[in-house]
Amino acid sequence: MTIDFPLILVILVGGTGLVWLLDALFLAPGRRKTIAGLQEQYPDWEAEGSPQREQFRAGVASQAAEPVVVEYARSFFPVLFVVFVLRSFLVEPFQIPSSSMVPTLQVGDYILVNKFTYGIRLPVTRTKVADLNEPERGDVMVFFPPHMNDTYYIKRVVGLPGDTVSYRNKRLFVNGEQVSREEVAIIPGPNVRQRVGLETLGEARHLMQVDEGRMPRDFTVLVRPGHYFMMGDNRDNSSDSRVWGQVPEKDIVGKAFAIWMHWDSFLSIPSFSRVGLIE
Repeated sequence: MTIDFPLILVILVGGTGLVWLLDALFLAPGRRKTIAGLQEQYPDWEAEGSPQREQFRAGVASQAAEPVVVEYARSFFPVLFVVFVLRSFLVEPFQIPSSSMVPTLQVGDYILVNKFTYGIRLPVTRTKVADLNEPERGDVMVFFPPHMNDTYYIKRVVGLPGDTVSYRNKRLFVNGEQVSREEVAIIPGPNVRQRVGLETLGEARHLMQVDEGRMPRDFTVLVRPGHYFMMGDNRDNSSDSRVWGQVPEKDIVGKAFAIWMHWDSFLSIPSFSRVGLIE
């Protein structure tokens, strides 16, 4: 079961804010009036060591104490609201769960996602309320895939609306032109051999890899209007648009732009050796 954190955050912010507002409008004025009456009853309530000071405090505690739920709401609302604004409209953290973006992103990388690059959207409903920029070829994008509309995926934008994307013999073509790729290294293994290349896709120069032991999955596809064709940099070990189809614009979450930490597991020590911008 996937936890809908944006919905939970909206409920918490709305709930604590509503409690705080209702108290301020209807309950707090009565408490202030009671406190003012106690101040008149105990004129020496501010005097240090005065018996009336203790009587005043006891009266406030018994007659005008702030309810616990209001105290918690007043304390947590500002923090929750800041988190809500940051996470919903500015920057959201994301953990890499699979190897589909190797070698660019490793399992255990913690990245930051720019939530406003492609436009400002409302949380939960994902309704776009302001257009800013459009995705570009080569962008590393976080989105909801068509087959799992409640789970974040991260892949690279390979095809824009109207593009013809082809993949032949493990080589990528966009609109009939082969995407430039420089061979970087060959990583041998017991059963597989990974060939790492430096690919130039749009303005992005990024590492990618193919598994020479796997058969090519050749295809040609026309990207539909308002959709994007996504592929993982680990070309032979990625569930992407070749499997579950093109990503509609309405399901975009944001652009991944930086690695801020790497943490393999709960029992390991976090590392900051991979901190940097994502190409």
